Amino acid sequence: MKNLYKLPILLIISFIFVSCYPSRQLTGKRNPGVKNVILLIGDGMGVATVYAAMSASQAPLNFERFPVSGLQITYSANAYITDSGAAGTALASGTKTRNGAIGVDENGNPVYSVLARAEEHGLATGVVATSSVTHATPASFIAHQSSRGSYEDIASDFLKTDVDVFIGGGYDHFARRADKRNLIDSLKSRGYDVVTDLQGIMGSDSRKLAGLTYPGQPPYRLKGRGDMLPSSTARALEILSRNKKGFFLMIEGSQIDWAAHANVADTLIDETLDFDKAVGLALDFAEKDRHTLVIVTADHETGGVTITGGDLKTHEVTLSFSTKNHTAVMVPVFAYGPGAMNFSGVYDNTELSKKILSAFRFSDSKKKK
Repeated sequence: MKNLYKLPILLIISFIFVSCYPSRQLTGKRNPGVKNVILLIGDGMGVATVYAAMSASQAPLNFERFPVSGLQITYSANAYITDSGAAGTALASGTKTRNGAIGVDENGNPVYSVLARAEEHGLATGVVATSSVTHATPASFIAHQSSRGSYEDIASDFLKTDVDVFIGGGYDHFARRADKRNLIDSLKSRGYDVVTDLQGIMGSDSRKLAGLTYPGQPPYRLKGRGDMLPSSTARALEILSRNKKGFFLMIEGSQIDWAAHANVADTLIDETLDFDKAVGLALDFAEKDRHTLVIVTADHETGGVTITGGDLKTHEVTLSFSTKNHTAVMVPVFAYGPGAMNFSGVYDNTELSKKILSAFRFSDSKKKK
């Protein structure tokens, strides 16, 4: 039970931990190279949400396995409180943009994501989300659009990349479009195995997989999505790790945010626990591989979540919400693996992708794409 008390002081003691222990203690090995990066984003997930899930869980969460933590600042180019499009773009590309934009700077110019850089260097790449793949955060790593609501245009942008695996909802944005184009056929002609359910995802043996599991947005886990996120995470790791050069994988627990917008505490905790399972799979892979960097963070906090009561013996927790919208509070960063210590401290969200590029030893001077 005492593990449940760690999070309120974790962000302080991690800085001491990092400064007092050599990199061997953080990675299991001194100065290994980074071959793979797994970035997990809990949409709308603040520190209070993480600790609420820890308090409700019968067992320690995977969040507690990280030796390094930090905080990132989330404001956008035109607002103190960001939306997911602007925050996702900052995380993906290191560039601030205005709320509502996807993969462009505040003047509408396309910006180059860390996923695109990984592709350029011959790495495998993937995106997994519990939203549609055309939704704000996953789209920020793929698309370049002035409006996050341009779902069909975002879907078209998937055909302009070499992303190997993408899994989530959004089938209709590819297949039932206002312009009558059938992007499913276009995906198949590019070598993708296009599947529409979890069974198809798990049964596919293709190196290029488009898992479009719902016409639009998937439901909450409790409403029928089931274990789509951890299962898809495991499948993506299996496929992407076939590339000997390495991979970059972004995984989003999208509906943490939606439950917080709705101010539904039980669903918020359940979605966070579901996300934690994906975190555990990433950590297990990294511990075995020893050349994988795992980073967990959020794009912003949603709901102004406050823990107003609870009982650690019964795993009950009481939450209150100050808003049904986003807030401007800093959000947590957790890191494990080679280079993890570089993710401690307090920094702007634009720094995260720069830290990933540095871990990969990629140049930050490539042309925009």
